[in-house]
Amino acid sequence: MVQRREPRSRGGGRQRLSVRDWADAALTAIGEGGLAAVAVEPLAARLGTTKGSFYWHFANREALIEAALDRWEQISTEAIIAELDHEPDPERRLRMLFAEASASAAGDPLEVSLLATAGHPQVAAVLRRVTARRIAYVAQLFTELGFPPEEAHRRGLLAYTGYLGHTQLIHAVPETLPAGEAGTRYLDSVIDVLLRRE
Repeated sequence: MVQRREPRSRGGGRQRLSVRDWADAALTAIGEGGLAAVAVEPLAARLGTTKGSFYWHFANREALIEAALDRWEQISTEAIIAELDHEPDPERRLRMLFAEASASAAGDPLEVSLLATAGHPQVAAVLRRVTARRIAYVAQLFTELGFPPEEAHRRGLLAYTGYLGHTQLIHAVPETLPAGEAGTRYLDSVIDVLLRRE
């Protein structure tokens, strides 16, 4: 599964940082402290550079936020879909998606932080795109499994709302969710319910 990486500190010799380095640092900050944590000076310190590096790449903080959100969209949605598409069996893809997305959400509070700032215009725009793309992808899996398009969409929406609820619980009250093997069986049972034909 594609994960965002912690930017490397660039101490010692001055190496030029990339837009991706800054975007990754901003994503880490958002995961740790929300959108308000995206501030140039602390990010520059984390990256071992100066504010000049920031202004080399970005006109302002909003441009950095945009780059970070674009990066999040790419690594948390498009790259995962591309990786899963190598599996020909749609049911196996669905199970892999749930397992990987749940494990990723458990280890990284970024998605919860973004949902908490959904009223911010830049975040709202990317959440709309990502939500539509994810639901459409899961609905496509249900279509490939033989469900009619309307029913496939309904099940895709239900699967995604289940994922979001799971993600919120794992960060807010993790003790309510089963762990280890029991957690794996729980996720399998959720998918079994979604796959059940009436």
